[in-house]
Amino acid sequence: MSTANAPVLTDSKTLDEVVDCLTEHIPIKTQGQCEQKNIFEILIRAATQKDSIENTSKVLKNVPTSKNIHYHLEKYEDLQSLESDFNKALQNRLPDGIQQGQQKTAIDFNLIPYYGEPSLEEAPYIYRSQAKSGTCSFYAYATLYVIKKNKRVTLAIKAVRKQDTLVAIITYLLALMEPTKLRIERLYLDREFFCVPVIRWLQALGIPFEMPAIIRGKHGGTRQLIRGRRSYKTTYTLNSDKYGSVTFHVWIVCTYKKGKRREHGREFFIYAIQKVKLSLHSIHDDYRLRFGIESSYRMKNQCRIKTTVKNPIIRFLFVALAFLIINIWIYLLWYYLSALRRSSKKALSSLFTLKQMLEFLRQTIDRNYGVVNEVYLT
Repeated sequence: MSTANAPVLTDSKTLDEVVDCLTEHIPIKTQGQCEQKNIFEILIRAATQKDSIENTSKVLKNVPTSKNIHYHLEKYEDLQSLESDFNKALQNRLPDGIQQGQQKTAIDFNLIPYYGEPSLEEAPYIYRSQAKSGTCSFYAYATLYVIKKNKRVTLAIKAVRKQDTLVAIITYLLALMEPTKLRIERLYLDREFFCVPVIRWLQALGIPFEMPAIIRGKHGGTRQLIRGRRSYKTTYTLNSDKYGSVTFHVWIVCTYKKGKRREHGREFFIYAIQKVKLSLHSIHDDYRLRFGIESSYRMKNQCRIKTTVKNPIIRFLFVALAFLIINIWIYLLWYYLSALRRSSKKALSSLFTLKQMLEFLRQTIDRNYGVVNEVYLT
C-alpha cells in the first residue's frame, strides 16, 4: 500500500489511545483471569452503546462476569483520588492549540436526575436544584472546559457534594488550570452561579466573566431592569440576607423574536459582566456561543454507561469516562485529522465524527472478543 493511500487512523489505534490513557492514569488492581485491559475494554464497549456492564458482559464472549467486573470497580474507594486521576487523564490528551495562552473558559453543572430515597452512601452527593425530569434531586458534576474552534475540551470534573459551596467549586476547578499554563480570556458561568458570594469572589480576583442574571421580582429586583426598547448598560446591587450585598455591572440586551418559535415581540437578557472587552450588541451572541456549539453534555450522553449502581464513586467513574472519551476524540481529530489553513490548523471533523469513533471502539472490541450469536437451553 502506498503512503498516500495509507489510513491515518484505524479502529485499533483508536481503542489503543483510550485504553492507554486509562491504563496510564486510572490503574486498577486485578487478580485471577480478570486483567486490567479486559475491564477497561468492557467499560469502553458499554459506553459506546450507552449500555450496562451486565448486558455488555453477556454480549461479548470470553469476558469476566459483570459480578467480577463490579468487584474490581469497587476497589476504587477514594473519590477524591479518582477525581484527581481523571483530571490528569483529561489534561493529558489536549490539542496543542489550547495548552497555553488566553482561552475562553466555562464552568457548568451537569445534573443527572435522581429518584427515590437516597441511602447513607448516596446522601452526601444528592444535590437539590430546580425541578427537572420530575425531580428536584440530582447527582451533580461540575466541569471546567475550554471553548476552542467550536469544540468544548474538558479540563476538569468534580463530583459535587451537598456541602460544597459554589465558591469552593469554582476555586477547586480553576486551581486545576495551573498545570496547563492557561489563562482566562473570559469565564462563562450559568445562572446557577448568580449569587453574592460568587460575584464578590470573582471581583476580588479580577477574573473577566459573563453570567446571565436570574430575573426575580414582580416590579423590583432584577425585573426592574427590563424597560424601554433599547439595550443599555448600568450597575445593579444584589442583596442577600445571609451574605450581604455586592454591586456589579449589568448589560441589558433587548432582542426581537421575529417569529422564532412562532413568537413575536421583545425579549430581554440581563448579564452580570466584569472586564469583558466586547460591545453591548455582541455580548448576547458571544454568550450563546457557549450553547450554540455541540454541547459536550449532549455528547457525553452518547457514551455514558447505563447503571443503577448506588455507589457514588462508580457513578462518577462512568460519567468521567464519557468526558474522557470525548476529549480523546477531539485530540485524535487535531492530531491525525487536521489540515493547515493559512498557517493555522483546522480539524476535519466531518471525516471522523464522535459517532464514528464510538463505532470504531465497539467494532474493535467485538472483533477482539467475539460476540455471542447463539443461545442454548441449559
